[in-house]
Amino acid sequence: MQRYWVMAPVESKPSGLFDAVWQFDRDKNVISIGWSQLGDVTGMTREELALSVSSAYPDKPSQTKGLYTNMLWAFYHEMLPGDYVIARRGRKTLAGVGRITGPAAYAPGRNSNVEHPGFIDVAWQDQPRDKTFPTIVFPMHTLAEFSEDQFRSVVEGGGPPITPPKGEPEIEDPSEFVLEKYLEDFIVSNFAAIFKGHLRVFEDSEGNDGQQYATDVGPIDILAIDAKSNAFVVIELKKGRSSDRVVGQILRYMGWVKRNLCSDGQMVKGLIICRDHDSKLTYALEMTNNIDVRYYNVSFKLRENP
Repeated sequence: MQRYWVMAPVESKPSGLFDAVWQFDRDKNVISIGWSQLGDVTGMTREELALSVSSAYPDKPSQTKGLYTNMLWAFYHEMLPGDYVIARRGRKTLAGVGRITGPAAYAPGRNSNVEHPGFIDVAWQDQPRDKTFPTIVFPMHTLAEFSEDQFRSVVEGGGPPITPPKGEPEIEDPSEFVLEKYLEDFIVSNFAAIFKGHLRVFEDSEGNDGQQYATDVGPIDILAIDAKSNAFVVIELKKGRSSDRVVGQILRYMGWVKRNLCSDGQMVKGLIICRDHDSKLTYALEMTNNIDVRYYNVSFKLRENP
């Protein structure tokens, strides 16, 4: 069965390195993967590969080791001739699209620009190339699988639409929803003043800031960093949603950040911003010790004179 993959030839920054690696990939009709510390893993079983990853990266969290193992196994054993692959530049730009023409091979030193020992032959197409989207459309991991619908949406259209998960409760207060959509922009624009320097908006290694930060489980309203503890802070505006929905959502985002962004020992906290006291929300948070609530008010007056 034909499968669809998304892969970063190398990190998008520094841009000079990306340009050199991607130019080599296009010229040679290949795409490559790193983790050269592991040596030749082509003959390993999945269990042997997992042990090798754990040995090479003893200080990495278990979920990170598992991610490395899964990506390497997919590259060497699951990306097969006939599959399609998107080369991405960062999380917003489609660099190129190609079709895999040969199995993965171990060839250290083949590209002198980068220490990537694994290569797959890919017939890169002339179009589309360098297609940039207004929002994040690609996952943050080096290698990920797309569905056929996701692949066609990105290659042929304007990228996958952001839609709420099915079955979510509806908005309880439409006026609050509208107000807080604008409030989010205001908070980000005045972030330092509002949080008095205690928090800063997160920016990842590819330059994507923390407002509407794309994850595999939906966009985080604002992802921030605690300046003192270096903990991640997931900020969600209630936006007229039920207390059950907003608590479930922020916990889901916090779990994603913990698994995908945190270094060893780095904590994740949550902050819900809402307009009025909600007893259901208060009860829901009684059983957590890492989610806070803050309330806002809006003042508007007319004067006869400026």
